[in-house]
Amino acid sequence: MDNGDLEGGGGDLAFHGKGGRKYSPVGAHDRAVLEMSSMDPGSSSDSKSCVRKNNAGTVGNLDSDGREGSNPENGGANGPYQEHKLELFGFDSLVSILGLKSMTGEQAPALSSPRDGEDVSITSGQPKPSAVKMGTMMGVFVPCLQSILGIIYYIRFSWIVGMGGIGDALLLVSLCGLCTFLTGISLSAIATNGAMKGGGPYYLIGRALGPEVGVSIGLCFFLGNAVAGALYVLGAVETFLKALPSAGIFTETTTKVNGTVSEPIQTGVTGLSLESFKDNWSSDYKNTNSAGIPDAEGNVHWNFHALVGLFFPAVTGIMAGSNRSASLEDTQRSIPIGTLAATLTTTGLYLVSVLLFGAVATRDKLLTDRLLTATIAWPFPAIIHIGIILSTLGAALQSLTGAPRLLAAISNDDILPVLNYFKVAEGSEPYMATLFTAFICMGCVIIGNLDLITPTVTMFFLLCYSGVNLSCFLLDLLDAPSWRPRWKFHHWSFSLLGASLCIVIMFLISWSFTVVSLALASLIYYYVSIKGKAGDWGDGFKSAYFQLALRSLRSLGANQVHPKNWYPIPLIFCRPWGKLPENVPCHPKLADFANCMKKKGRGMSIFINILDGDYHERAEDAKAACKQLDTYINYKNCEGVAEIVVAPNMSEGFRGVVQTMGLGNLKPNIVVMRYPEIWRRENLKEIPGRFVGIINDCIVANKAVVIVKGLDEWPNEYQRQYGTIDLYWIVRDGGLMLLLSQLLLTKESFESCKIQVFCIAEEDTDAEGLKADVKKFLYDLRMQAEVFVIAIKSWDVQPENGSQPDESKEAFTAAQQRVADYLAEIKETAKKEGTPLMADGKPVIVNEQQVEKFLYTTLKLNSTILRYSRMAAVVLVSLPPPPVSHPAYCYMEYMDLLVDNLPRLLMVRGYRRDVVTLFT
Repeated sequence: MDNGDLEGGGGDLAFHGKGGRKYSPVGAHDRAVLEMSSMDPGSSSDSKSCVRKNNAGTVGNLDSDGREGSNPENGGANGPYQEHKLELFGFDSLVSILGLKSMTGEQAPALSSPRDGEDVSITSGQPKPSAVKMGTMMGVFVPCLQSILGIIYYIRFSWIVGMGGIGDALLLVSLCGLCTFLTGISLSAIATNGAMKGGGPYYLIGRALGPEVGVSIGLCFFLGNAVAGALYVLGAVETFLKALPSAGIFTETTTKVNGTVSEPIQTGVTGLSLESFKDNWSSDYKNTNSAGIPDAEGNVHWNFHALVGLFFPAVTGIMAGSNRSASLEDTQRSIPIGTLAATLTTTGLYLVSVLLFGAVATRDKLLTDRLLTATIAWPFPAIIHIGIILSTLGAALQSLTGAPRLLAAISNDDILPVLNYFKVAEGSEPYMATLFTAFICMGCVIIGNLDLITPTVTMFFLLCYSGVNLSCFLLDLLDAPSWRPRWKFHHWSFSLLGASLCIVIMFLISWSFTVVSLALASLIYYYVSIKGKAGDWGDGFKSAYFQLALRSLRSLGANQVHPKNWYPIPLIFCRPWGKLPENVPCHPKLADFANCMKKKGRGMSIFINILDGDYHERAEDAKAACKQLDTYINYKNCEGVAEIVVAPNMSEGFRGVVQTMGLGNLKPNIVVMRYPEIWRRENLKEIPGRFVGIINDCIVANKAVVIVKGLDEWPNEYQRQYGTIDLYWIVRDGGLMLLLSQLLLTKESFESCKIQVFCIAEEDTDAEGLKADVKKFLYDLRMQAEVFVIAIKSWDVQPENGSQPDESKEAFTAAQQRVADYLAEIKETAKKEGTPLMADGKPVIVNEQQVEKFLYTTLKLNSTILRYSRMAAVVLVSLPPPPVSHPAYCYMEYMDLLVDNLPRLLMVRGYRRDVVTLFT
C-alpha cells in the first residue's frame, strides 16, 4: 500500500512534489513542523508552508497514549477530523527510520517530513556532506592483498623453497593458507551477523567473547600491527641497501645480511628446468650462519617448524579490510568477498611461485640469493627493487593507519580508563593513537633484525586469528536466535579446526614465544577484569551461561535434591515491617547475614521487597527500587539478585512470591527476615497478623524459616566473635539448625567459636540415653559439638516459687495482663456485634488455659537460654509454629517472651525434608 493508504483514508492527506514523489503527512508536533515554524517566513517556500499548514490543519494533537485527541483549532471533537486506519496502534509506535536506527544504537538524524524510501531533513542551510565510503575492491581486497604480499614473499620465499624443497614448501603454503582461509570464513560469518562498527577483529571478538577477551586480544593484535609496520620498513630498507649498497650511511659498501658477508652464486639460474625441479623437490635442512647462508658449523638449525615461523607473516594481513570497517559502505558484503578473494588469490600465487622458484634455479642459488625475484626479473632487476620498496612501504602505511584505528576503537568503548588518551570522536582521525603506533614502530625499527621481529608478529596475529575462530565456534555452537549471519558457508567444525591450527602453529614456531604471548594476553585480561568498567555486549559467554543454566535446571528436574547436594537458597525479605528510611532498600546487616548462610560465599540469595499499590501505577517505582536494591547487594559483595513485587498489600504480595519465585529446584528454600522488635514500641497493630501470616505461608509452601533478632548487632566480616554458638534443639528440623551452625563456623567472624547443643526434653526423658544418641548423631555428621540435655516442665502453668528471676516474673505478669486485656476486648466486640469471636479478620477459638501454658513455656525457655547462653556469640532456637485458631496477638506475646533480653538470636524452623546426611 502507499502512504495515502497507510496514513489516511483519503488522498487529501498527501501531496505530490517534484518527480512524482508523494509526501506523507506528519503530526502537528513533529520535529519538521517545529523546525519549519521557527524558520524565517521569508525563507520558507510555498511548498514548506503548505506542509506546515496541511499538517496543522488535518492532524490533531496526540494524547499521552499516542492517539489523536481533539484540537480546538480543528473544531474540537466535532471538527474536521480525519480518521486513521492505524490509530489503534498509537502513532508513537509506528515503524519509522528514527526507531529503526535507535535499535542499532545509532544517532539518528531528526526526522522531518519523511518521504517514501528517503530520509530527508527539511532544514535551512546546506546539508552536511557525509564521508565517502569504500567498496569491496578498494576497501577490502586491495588492502588485504597489499598486506599479505609483504616483504617475506619478495626476499625470503625463494630461500624457503631452497631450504625446505618444493614438497615441504607446498605443504607449508597449504598449511598456512588453510589456517587463514578458515579464519576468513569465521570472520565472514561474524561480520555478516549484523551492523559492524569500527575496530575490526576487536569489535568481532569483543562482542562474541566479552570485553575482557576482546580487549586483551585486541591490544595484542594492535601490537602485532604496530610491529608489522617495522617489519615492512626493515624489509624495504634491506631491499634498498641490496640494490644500492653504497647508499648505507652507517655500513660498509659490502652487502651484509645480519652482519655476515654473503656472496651469492653467480651461475645457474637455469630457467624453467625439469632437472632443477627434481633436484629441488626434496628438503635439504642444514645449519646456517646468522645470515642464512649454509654453513656446517653454523649456529642456526633449520627445520619445518622454523620455516613455519619465518613464512607465516606472508599470509597475515587478512584483517586489513575489517580494520577499516568504519570506512566501508557495506561491511556485510565487502568483508567476506574481499577477504576470501584476497586469501585465495595470494595462496594460489604462493603455490605457483613455489613451483616456479623450484624450477628456475639450483638449490645453492636459492639459498644464497635473497633477491632471486630481482635476479630473474625481466627486463631488469630495478623493477623488482622498486616494486618491493613501494609494496613494503604501502604495507607499512596500512599497518600505521589500521593499528591506530584499532586502538581508538578499543579506547572509545571506555573499558580501560588508562586508554582514554586515545579516544576520538566519530569520524575524526586518531592522531594520538597514530603517534603512539609510530613510536612503537620506530622502537622496533631500531632493533634492526628482521628475523627476530618476524616470530613476534606471527604470534600476535595467530592469537587474534584463534580468537576470531573461537568466537565463531562459540556462536555457531550456541546457535542463539540472534545468530543469523548472511554468510552461510560456515560450520562450527571449520572454526574449531581453524582455532586448533592457530594454536598448533604457534607451538610449532616457538613454544617460548607462545608462552610469552599467552602470558601477555592473560595479564591484559586480568587487568581488564580488575580495573576495567563492566560492559554487557551480549557476548557468547553470556549465551553459554544461559544455555548451561537451562540445561542444568532441566537436569535437576522437579524431584527433591539429595541432602548431599542441598544448598541454602535464602529468600531475604528486606522490608517486611516497612520501618526503614525511603532511601534505604534493605537493612544494612541483612546482606552480612545472608553471606553467613553460604559456604565460602558460594550460593545465591534472592532479595525481595514488596511495594503496596497498583502495578500499572507503580511499575516505574518498582524498577527504580530494584536498581537501588541491586546496588546495595553489589556494595555488600553478596552473590544475589534483587526482585521487586507490586501487590495490593504486603501479605498478598508475599503469598504470591513464596509460591512462584524461582524455577524447578532453584526455588528459594529458606525465608529470612528480621524479628519485628518495634511493633509494640511503635504501636503497629497490623504487625502480628502479618508476622503470623508470613510464617503460616512458609509452612504451607514447605519453606524453612529463619528469623533474626538483634540484627543491628550482627557482626560484619571484620568483627571477630569469641565464645560459643549455642543451639537449643527442641524439634526435628531435618538438621537445618546444625547445618547453619557449621556454615557460621566457615566465616572469619565466627571461626574462633565452639558449638554447644542443648537438647530440650521432658523431665521423664532418659537424659543420658538422649545425650549419647545426639553425640553419636553429631559424630556421624562430622560435627564437633558439646551436648547438654535440659528438662522443662512444659505442662506446669504456675511457676515454682523462687525458680524465676524477678525480671522474668515481671515480664510474664505483664504479658498475662496484656493478653487478658486483648481477649476481653475482642470478646466485647463480638458480643456487641453479635458475631463469633473474631481476630485478624477470621474466627478464632481461645483456650485461655492453653494461652497461659504457652506463655509459661516460652518464659521457661527464655530463662534457660539466659542461664546457659547469656555470653554466647549467637543463639539458635527452634521456632514454634503459630497455634491453630489462636489470635496472632497472642503468638506475638509468646515470641516476645522467648526473645526477651537476648541480644542475638536466630529462630529456625525446618521443613519436611533432611538437609544433612550421615552417608558419603
